[in-house]
Amino acid sequence: MKKFLFLFSSVIFLLTGCGEDKGYYLSGDVKGVDNGTKIYISELDGKTRSPKAVDTAVVQDEKFELDMEEMDLPALSFLRIEGVNGNLVFIAENEKLKFSINKDSIRSSRVSGGQENEALYEYLDHMKEMNRKIGKMQKEARTAMIQKDTAKLKSIQATETELKDNDRKAKEEIFSRNTDTFLAVTLLADMLSSKSHSSKEVRDMFSEVSDRIKQTDMAKDLKSELEKMKNAEMGSKAPDFEAPTPDGEMLALSDRMGQVTVVDFWAAWCKPCRIENPNLVNTYNKYKDQGLNIISVSLDRPGQKDRWVQAIKDDKLEQWDHVSNLQFWQDPVARLYGITAIPATYILDKDGIIVAKNLRGDALAEKIGELLN
Repeated sequence: MKKFLFLFSSVIFLLTGCGEDKGYYLSGDVKGVDNGTKIYISELDGKTRSPKAVDTAVVQDEKFELDMEEMDLPALSFLRIEGVNGNLVFIAENEKLKFSINKDSIRSSRVSGGQENEALYEYLDHMKEMNRKIGKMQKEARTAMIQKDTAKLKSIQATETELKDNDRKAKEEIFSRNTDTFLAVTLLADMLSSKSHSSKEVRDMFSEVSDRIKQTDMAKDLKSELEKMKNAEMGSKAPDFEAPTPDGEMLALSDRMGQVTVVDFWAAWCKPCRIENPNLVNTYNKYKDQGLNIISVSLDRPGQKDRWVQAIKDDKLEQWDHVSNLQFWQDPVARLYGITAIPATYILDKDGIIVAKNLRGDALAEKIGELLN
């Protein structure tokens, strides 16, 4: 549920190349790959935002090498082995980069050489350890829930808070040492996507990125997203919008303002959104007579209006207004608000000022009750 900018936090692993006086030079060991197998190198195209083939190498004696042209700027790149599923992601740079690849274990592949990829690996290793700890914690939480061990669950919640705090600090520390690398931008994008940091915090950190890295397409995209989010930050007046209802009529936010208004971004295909919907219904039923209004903005896909309408019915959301341009992540309203993940909620006071964001469950109900009372 993320757009390209925030793909990097879920990326699997990487490869590389090596550079001589000019350009960069890729070489590597590819265990278990037959002679004559092709190695395809692609870079992310700045205009289409999709991989674009740039060169090909041929495996000989389980090895390959490729002398590439000099890079003006580091670039997000991909290595694909003919007949093998998946891509290896790396950062192209003017260095000698060495790949160690096992076609049967892409996740265990490694790359050495070059400041960019060394920084990238440090971050990916951190994320790998974080995921291990989170997986262990989730397993313990499931056991505690089955056993109805409330003391254990409370302890796990405290551990989760500590883990998130440590993750936040680690990301900041890694960023501070790598402001002149491509990782700086991908790390900031991950902070924004995972909501470990606010858009204002990420924008402040972005100012520390070197002018060289700010010239990359990914940095330009991130800057654009941050500017959009600036319009929908806490304390700002919520951007007005107009979009089609299920009946095809145009509805504007300004037409449906209440004493408190919730702008809810969701989609029929979004499982976390559907899980949260009962909480939203309960909150609405509790406070609708006191002036609460909701307008839900769906990020459903083109041609899937029926799924959107059915989800409204199934989740009993017919009580309030719904709009959608059915343009998935390209929805104009979502882009206006800088939405990069859903569910996402904006709570507005009677003047349309954003007073809270992304609250769910009891926290959402408590905040609305506080505002209305």
